Amino acid sequence: MIDENAYDVVVVGAGFSGLYAIHRVRQLGLRVRCFEAGDGVGGTWYWNRYPGARVDIESMQYSYSFDDGLQQEWRWPEYFSPQEDLEAYANHVADRFGLRSDIELNARVNRLAFDERANRWHVSTENGHHVTAKYIVAATGSLDAMNLPPFPGLESFGGQWYHTARWPKEGVRFDGKRVGLIGTGSTGIQATPVIAQSAEHLFVFQRTAAYSLPAYNRPTDPAYERAWKADYPQRRAKMFGHFAASYTENDQYRSVFDYSPEERQRILEEAWAARNGLLFMRTFSDISTNLEANEIVAEFVRGKIRATVRDPKVAELLCPTTYPIGAKRICMDTGYFEAFNRDNVTLVDVRANPLAEITPTGLRTTADEYDLDIIVFATGFDAVTGSLTRMNVTGLGGLDLREKWRDGPTTFLGFLVAGFPNLFMIHGPGSPGVLVQMITGGEWQVDYVTKIIEDMERSGRQRIDTAPEWEQRWNVEVEEAAKRTLYNYADSWYVGANIPGKPRIFMIYIGGFDRYIQRCTEQVANGYEGFVFDGSVPAEPR
Repeated sequence: MIDENAYDVVVVGAGFSGLYAIHRVRQLGLRVRCFEAGDGVGGTWYWNRYPGARVDIESMQYSYSFDDGLQQEWRWPEYFSPQEDLEAYANHVADRFGLRSDIELNARVNRLAFDERANRWHVSTENGHHVTAKYIVAATGSLDAMNLPPFPGLESFGGQWYHTARWPKEGVRFDGKRVGLIGTGSTGIQATPVIAQSAEHLFVFQRTAAYSLPAYNRPTDPAYERAWKADYPQRRAKMFGHFAASYTENDQYRSVFDYSPEERQRILEEAWAARNGLLFMRTFSDISTNLEANEIVAEFVRGKIRATVRDPKVAELLCPTTYPIGAKRICMDTGYFEAFNRDNVTLVDVRANPLAEITPTGLRTTADEYDLDIIVFATGFDAVTGSLTRMNVTGLGGLDLREKWRDGPTTFLGFLVAGFPNLFMIHGPGSPGVLVQMITGGEWQVDYVTKIIEDMERSGRQRIDTAPEWEQRWNVEVEEAAKRTLYNYADSWYVGANIPGKPRIFMIYIGGFDRYIQRCTEQVANGYEGFVFDGSVPAEPR
């Protein structure tokens, strides 16, 4: 008799990687179940429906590549798609490939426990599901675990407050309201100009200024769309071999110092107009590795801010000076800096005058008080690790993943954690994650994982794991790649700096998506070097 609650694979999360994982596992002929916390599919693009939410990669390439019929039939109305179009795309994929029958919505996983005698995972959800599975594919996303700092007095606030990552589906009306927006990362940058259009007054509370490029968003040119659809195989192949899993027709320039000031200016102006923040940092070969070269490019961007914002004092506050450009992800905006030219928008510097408390009528900084009707928290996420550690995961011997990662996350190739067999992470710590185009990156990682599962099923193996020495070896590779760049010069969520008490470790592989593919492929080609099957003793790292 078949146990209806026993699956071959449980996928956690029905975002873009999770949806593709369901499809691929089905192709292996295995029984799969997906648990999704939301009441719809789309992951990031289900949860983040705040005003102005849109992708910062051109949608013709921020899309699936696994099915040419899907590529040809879907039309992106804009170069940079808004949240609603991306959510519609996820729903279309779920329907087109009949994935919904294997997805349980409103089912947040709150327990993953490995049974080492049976070599199976026990999976529980908040609403009472309990199933077992041989394999777990954790497609939980790098930016899912909401971060709401413990602001004193929040419970006393008499108005409405919202976090951008849990925005109500019915939306929020700002007409005639005094609004406080806390946070000026990519979310705050997208939300500011939209909220400003209808709010009576918008106060933007900024602790750290951000580098942002204009998206120049517009309707998709039919000729541009035809060119992509006629050449998708070649362009996708180039993306899989690209440093950031992106497509560009331009090669990277040499060192910034190989050019005269006039030539630099011309090259930077061309890059500024190219509408791609990930590729802007590849304009010169040494932007991410040389502080002097980086400063030349940073000053170029600051010059753009000064030319846009009319009030010189506000412009200077909006100019980032405390970290290198690119050490935090460059944002893409639609009218962010222009919003500060509006009479109903005020920038508040909470680095000079920190936020002291939320009050019943608004909030108070160390310098002033602000009466507010609505507070919007654009305070980001417990990134990369948060969605995993919040699931209460226990492995061999009852080892808790939170205890395992107490001093920082350790993985092998960004997929496996020693002591947690058959648990595969997509976009996990130690993978390229958010520093590459994530749908393409996720597709490749899902294919890699399902190939491992296929090999295991064919060979009759029950358990795949790694060993601490191989985790350490991979962590060294991740750290060494980061040390060659300027990323560690910033207090970013890349290193967990936004979460009090979180170990400061660079969590993302920055050696390039192309190099990452090479390294992962090599380990399998070398007889699954670094992997441990069925409790065997792994080979020592060479």
